Amino acid sequence: MKKVDVVLGLQWGDEGKGKVVDLLTPAYDAIARFQGGPNAGHSLVFNGNKFVLHTVPSGIFREGTMNFIGNGVVVDPVNLMDEIHQIEKISSCVKDKLLISKRAHLILPTHRMLDAASESAKGKSKIGSTLKGIGPTYTDKTGRNGLRFGDILAPDFEQRYKALKDRHMEILSMYPDFTVDIEEYEAKWFAAIEELRSYKIADIEFILNDMLIKDASVLAEGAQGSLLDIDFGSYPFVTSSNTLAAGACVGLGVSPDKIGKVIGICKAYCTRVGSGPFPTELFDETGEQIRQAGHEFGATTGRPRRCGWLDLVALKYAVMMSGVSELILMKSDVLCDLDTVKVAVAYRKGDELIENYPMDGGVDVEPVYKEFKGWKCPVSDIRNYDELPAELKEYISFIEEQTGCPVKIISVGPERDANIMKP
Repeated sequence: MKKVDVVLGLQWGDEGKGKVVDLLTPAYDAIARFQGGPNAGHSLVFNGNKFVLHTVPSGIFREGTMNFIGNGVVVDPVNLMDEIHQIEKISSCVKDKLLISKRAHLILPTHRMLDAASESAKGKSKIGSTLKGIGPTYTDKTGRNGLRFGDILAPDFEQRYKALKDRHMEILSMYPDFTVDIEEYEAKWFAAIEELRSYKIADIEFILNDMLIKDASVLAEGAQGSLLDIDFGSYPFVTSSNTLAAGACVGLGVSPDKIGKVIGICKAYCTRVGSGPFPTELFDETGEQIRQAGHEFGATTGRPRRCGWLDLVALKYAVMMSGVSELILMKSDVLCDLDTVKVAVAYRKGDELIENYPMDGGVDVEPVYKEFKGWKCPVSDIRNYDELPAELKEYISFIEEQTGCPVKIISVGPERDANIMKP
């Protein structure tokens, strides 16, 4: 029997999961998204074109690969159908290779309104929500009020929808300064629902487990990043789901003993979108240089990402929490013009030296850095590990030593083939 391999981001998201999953898919029969929603943005670049996936798994462009949207994902039908229509312009037969879990929860138009109203009311305490309705949908899920994909097949679906909408409108009435306008979006929402009824909506937990019994290979794809996990991230500046490897079990319906390799993705530096602690954040010219060189603007929101040095305190924590077995290092090419590259190996708060990632994510701490000589040469055209500059090899070896995980792939550019397989 085969096991499910898991690929996930080890920082605050935006690590390059889309490219990695697209790179790995030829070795797998199925790709399965296990959590998150349209707040995710997985960027793929091939044939000179960039494509951003928000809900559809990143294996959709590979022929012969099945793609599953798991029960742990929350889905906005409008966004999903818009995405499918865009994919169909360059990839045929999306309907034939996409399955949606009956248990995946639906994002309603009023969920989006609740998200916007709540974020607006927080003022300076905003958490940086993407305003896609993710949080309110997960709230309804855990509060046992939500609607699921399987419900759209029920004869009384519209009555169920109206009951939940009325509940939301009552809550929204408590925000007197917030204007609710959903008519136009609601019409699109029901049109998308009608179209989605013709797609394969299934009990995918049975399908996936049956595939494993028949020795089919499955890759579980996470969204966001480990440090945004609802339980173990920098709470409350987190997402609303479990982004760690354990989330694949409950987000797809597979048991823990069926998890195989855990592949962790990290950048050669750190980025973060939205609010929350970021101990190694740079506010100087170096931070802006990294932002521009790395094109660090949100794939979903377009917001400039906060940039900073690699944080090994946080990275080691993420590796531990998911049992990561191997690493993929992204965007080492972005740091090519820097004279010095720094890595945080601990935090300092007053007289205290902190080596374990703290519950608050590192508020008011000062990073303790180890400095490396920059590699000061372009690496984007290199495809052989032996040809990498010695300074970059030293940097990679230090990451391996500190995390206890081998770096298997080094990405040196956004294109599909811009990768180095480390021996």
